[in-house]
Amino acid sequence: MSETGTRQIELMEAPPHVSEFRRFFRVFLSRRIVLFGMIIIILFFITAAFAEFLAPYDPYEPDLYNALLQPSSKHLLGTDAIGRDTLSRIIFGTRNSLMVGVIALGIAVIIGMTFGLLAGYFGGWVHSLIMRFMDALMAFPMIALALIIAALLGGGLKNVMIALGIALVPGYARLMCGQVLTIKENDYILAARAGGARNIRIMLSHILPNSLPPLIVLITMMMGMTMLAEAGLSFLGIGIEAPAASWGGMVNDGYKYLMTSPILSCAPGVALMLVVFSFNMVGDGLRDALDPRLRGVL
Repeated sequence: MSETGTRQIELMEAPPHVSEFRRFFRVFLSRRIVLFGMIIIILFFITAAFAEFLAPYDPYEPDLYNALLQPSSKHLLGTDAIGRDTLSRIIFGTRNSLMVGVIALGIAVIIGMTFGLLAGYFGGWVHSLIMRFMDALMAFPMIALALIIAALLGGGLKNVMIALGIALVPGYARLMCGQVLTIKENDYILAARAGGARNIRIMLSHILPNSLPPLIVLITMMMGMTMLAEAGLSFLGIGIEAPAASWGGMVNDGYKYLMTSPILSCAPGVALMLVVFSFNMVGDGLRDALDPRLRGVL
């Protein structure tokens, strides 16, 4: 066989099939910083789930005789102004931060995706009505809108989750609407309509699953930002109410003692920074792994 014929056969051979799961994990775990973020997030979830067993002391029991102690073997991160163990309060604060992040994002994702799906699929006056309402909400910065809603509802864990959930709705609605506007013009959607499929079936079976990858990335990246927003509201005094442990509230309580006991503010601040950084890095890794332009890349 001639050399030309051999080259033609090689060119005609199809590339080997690459498993999507293999490609996803290979791309996702190819960066060490993403792996570091995953480890931090796993530790964060474990800490929140087993806070009662990991905390060395009761985070709510005051001990005025041991107030403002410096870090030692007995209290690894010292104690606050009324003698509560700082490490124990940070550990229990992970549970409140996780609850706020998951439930507030759940509210935002469900409402935002529903509105975005309806607006993008039906178009016309439905699109105009929903999107103009979202534009009105987006006229306020997210933290400012959450601050207004939380001030109207009052403090407390439940009201903070509702306030942050409503404030995050416009971003998910607009992203979902853009995805639907792109996907609904594909040939398989037109074929489903021609086959007599109902609108609800097309939206839930064809459009919604194909819209999820960018939304998953946004959810992951916004998890850290939601917890950061909760900490900001607690720092301003319109968040999780005392004596519940909150990283933002701990920073607010400890900044008065920055010169004598900086650990009171620095420790919860570092914990918050690590978690937000980790969620952002994992979201960045998910974006790379779910990018259609990288399909087939090992």
